Amino acid sequence: MAASFRRAMDGLYLLCVIVGCTALVLISAVIPWAVFTRYVLNSAASWPEPLAVLLTIVLTFIGAAAAYRLNLHMNVSYFADKLPAQYHGLLNLLVQLLMALIALFMIIWGAQLVEVTWHNTIADFPFLSVGVTYLPIPIGGICLLLFIIERIFLGAPPDPIPHSHDTVSFD
Repeated sequence: MAASFRRAMDGLYLLCVIVGCTALVLISAVIPWAVFTRYVLNSAASWPEPLAVLLTIVLTFIGAAAAYRLNLHMNVSYFADKLPAQYHGLLNLLVQLLMALIALFMIIWGAQLVEVTWHNTIADFPFLSVGVTYLPIPIGGICLLLFIIERIFLGAPPDPIPHSHDTVSFD
């Protein structure tokens, strides 16, 4: 059961990374297009900026969940490191539970935001529901909550990138 859950979280992590990286690549393509149309063609396109904002929402919430899984997010551990070693496990559990509260907040209030704005449209994209643009909030919250559950019950996932601490000599 634990191995199956870990594999499922590996797959979810990979999906989050692919979605986040795709959003980042698209942002990197859309912004230069906006600059090109504005300054080279002298006819600014109206859609690149709102699209970049929408992609940033995807990158932020889905990418943050992926970063949290591998502990790649910013954290300040100065005071935690000063505690005696016997309290580190308890403090880590407290942190995970507080993060679970944040994930639940994202899921509950994000879903309500999606529901309330579902029938609104975006001026630059009249075919796109505002609710769809807010879907990354509850989806990111679900991913984050699953990664927290994994960390609490199975421990931190192994680093997918092997690191060698061997030094290379160029003699």
